Amino acid sequence: MEWFRGQIIGQGSSATVCLASSTTSAAVFAVKSAEFSQSQHLQTEQKILSTLSSPYIVTYKGFDITKEKNKLMFNLFMEYMPHGTLSNHGGRLREPVIARYTEQVLKGLEYLHSRGLVHCDIKGSNILVGEGNCVKIADFGLTKRLNESAGVPLAGTPAFMSPEAVRGEEQGYPCDVWGIGCTVIEMATGCSPWPKVKDPVSMLYHVGYSGEVPEIPRFLSEEAKDFLEKCLRRNPRERWSASQLLNHPFLGEFSSKDGDCVVGESNNNSSSSWSPTSILDQGFWNSVEESELPIAAEGEFVQTCCVHSASDRIKKLALCSGGPNWNWESENWITTRGNNNGKGEGSCSCCCIGGSIIASNSASDSWCEVEESNNSNNNNNVIIINSNCRISRCCYEEFKCREVRVEVDSVNFDIMQPLTLDIL
Repeated sequence: MEWFRGQIIGQGSSATVCLASSTTSAAVFAVKSAEFSQSQHLQTEQKILSTLSSPYIVTYKGFDITKEKNKLMFNLFMEYMPHGTLSNHGGRLREPVIARYTEQVLKGLEYLHSRGLVHCDIKGSNILVGEGNCVKIADFGLTKRLNESAGVPLAGTPAFMSPEAVRGEEQGYPCDVWGIGCTVIEMATGCSPWPKVKDPVSMLYHVGYSGEVPEIPRFLSEEAKDFLEKCLRRNPRERWSASQLLNHPFLGEFSSKDGDCVVGESNNNSSSSWSPTSILDQGFWNSVEESELPIAAEGEFVQTCCVHSASDRIKKLALCSGGPNWNWESENWITTRGNNNGKGEGSCSCCCIGGSIIASNSASDSWCEVEESNNSNNNNNVIIINSNCRISRCCYEEFKCREVRVEVDSVNFDIMQPLTLDIL
């Protein structure tokens, strides 16, 4: 097949995924490439993927070997899944979405297990999201046949590996079920199933020997919690199989009532449910703690930003809250404090608090904060012209803000001092 390589759409520890298209048709597909000398996992994936045919497994389209920049490259062709991986969607998915995706992944696992295969690396970044709200299992570089798993070296991503696999005892079908439980937690929280364990070596020890299981998010329904409990039993013989889990009420409840779900729809029926109203509202922050998600194909580990800083936390909250409406022509704006006289002047009453002057316009009752002037001739009078302070009714009703200061769209000062607006 004649083809040419497009832009990079994914990068792993040993391979790169690019868009590709045929030179003889309009077909678009994905090509996963690695240097031939380092393509052992990719060749294993090609051999396994070429034998599979399931609507819940990414479709195999062939392979070839090319020479690029004086290097031999092994290229694996697969169907293109336009919505990336589950991990790309940031977590905090609604339960119907989680149930829909989980059902499809379990059907893919049921198919693999029926053919004597153990995936060994089930996690959000190995689940691809396509059109029509479908998800498919991908990345078979660590996949083993069940009768070959005994004595085979440790394989997988530590945060998603089962205790028995970490201890090197066995890596059978139950290890994929454990991975399903960890992936559901990842979809629900957007974080590693072990957010408090950061070091990869400590992760392996903790998973294998602590006697603990990943913490089940408190905000999930009782059905979802029970589903996770069936997946995350430390004794592999007590874990439910993929076939048993497909009959669990958690999946049946949502698949029967909600049908198809929207790709990437966040857990946000009511934004106020997930938007913290004060620093004491701990429910949201419990699920966005720092974590490290290791990539284990070649024993390398990279830090993935779950939420590492205050700015990242705010960004994640914003992603869960939807976009604001800043259309000033809309009728959904309420004037909270404003100058009813159009262009008017008023001498402001001022007081000094913490090195800053807090000024209030007597005509408009609008508040702002200006830095204290070092000019001894400054009489601390500030003229505010055409100050207008409004809040969107739709934002207020949707996000249930407890406190709103002001948004000022036009302010003029007769003393040219740096201006700091106190805006929430």
